[in-house]
Amino acid sequence: MRVAILPGDGIGPEIMAQALKVLRRLGLPLELQEAPVGGAGYAAARDPLPAPTLALAKEADAVLFGAVGDPRYDKLERAKRPEQAILGLRKELGLFANLRPARVHPELAGASALKADVVAGLDILIVRELTGDIYFGSPKGIRQVDGEREGFDTMRYRESEIRRIAQVAFDAADKRGKRVCSVDKANVLETSQLWRDVVAAQGANHPDIELTHMYVDNCAMQLVRNPKQFDVIVTGNLFGDILSDEASMLTGSIGMLPSASLDASGKGLYEPIHGSAPDIAGRGVANPLATILSAAMMLRYSLRQPQAAERIERAVAQVLRAGLRTADIHSEGMRRVGTEAMGDAVCAAL
Repeated sequence: MRVAILPGDGIGPEIMAQALKVLRRLGLPLELQEAPVGGAGYAAARDPLPAPTLALAKEADAVLFGAVGDPRYDKLERAKRPEQAILGLRKELGLFANLRPARVHPELAGASALKADVVAGLDILIVRELTGDIYFGSPKGIRQVDGEREGFDTMRYRESEIRRIAQVAFDAADKRGKRVCSVDKANVLETSQLWRDVVAAQGANHPDIELTHMYVDNCAMQLVRNPKQFDVIVTGNLFGDILSDEASMLTGSIGMLPSASLDASGKGLYEPIHGSAPDIAGRGVANPLATILSAAMMLRYSLRQPQAAERIERAVAQVLRAGLRTADIHSEGMRRVGTEAMGDAVCAAL
């Protein structure tokens, strides 16, 4: 099983090192090949996504990604900035389905900004469409109209795009709580009306799965009011971008949350949802658990190794039960550890 390892910038190399340590401890036949990306890619080849890195990602069975972003390159033209690497990978690899789990470990319920009883036991999955919607629709631009500038973007979805992301959500729900909530703005947007129609038609093929529909503003409120009502949420690119970030904060720390971006065949790119955190890079304090859990998602979805994925997830839970905490999830009475020590503890728990 060939895996492209793209550590990236900031804390990316530190957290990736811990995930690789965990993967190697499993003893699986993995070929792990590393390449520069983001700011590191620009430094190596004057491109955030160098051609050899892209070729490696295309040839691999899965991609494990760290984080990109480096303030040294903020003044570059947009196409050369580190963040363009992830957009380029999504486009070139056809990664249309983003899976963002928001799961609250019992030991961390008190770390949430919400009351512990509201989030204790929370386990939801947001399925976000990645390659369509207003981010990629055309025409778009800035033009002069009646003596002033006007910005415009186009929200656009085809039936086939909606149908395939809906199927990902139904497949996921079939392995979970058999409930899908489709989120749109069909009371205002024609694009959302089409979204709702297509998702409903797709849902008719899954009579054993409960399908509901919810407007995006209500969903944003319900995620704070009663998040445990949800199982799988499926939505478009723009709404999914916002709602998945909201859901991530229910858990108390973005340092705990993995993600997967999949193509039509199940090949995927796996990454923690947090950024490169240049302010703490090199200090050995970053939380590697989101990257380690992203490796578990990679084993489950792309490499077809569900038992190995479960081993990693159980090991992470065991470490948290033992009271080990990095700075972002530390609380009174717990043992504060650094990046490397947390990785070592997960390996020991394996």
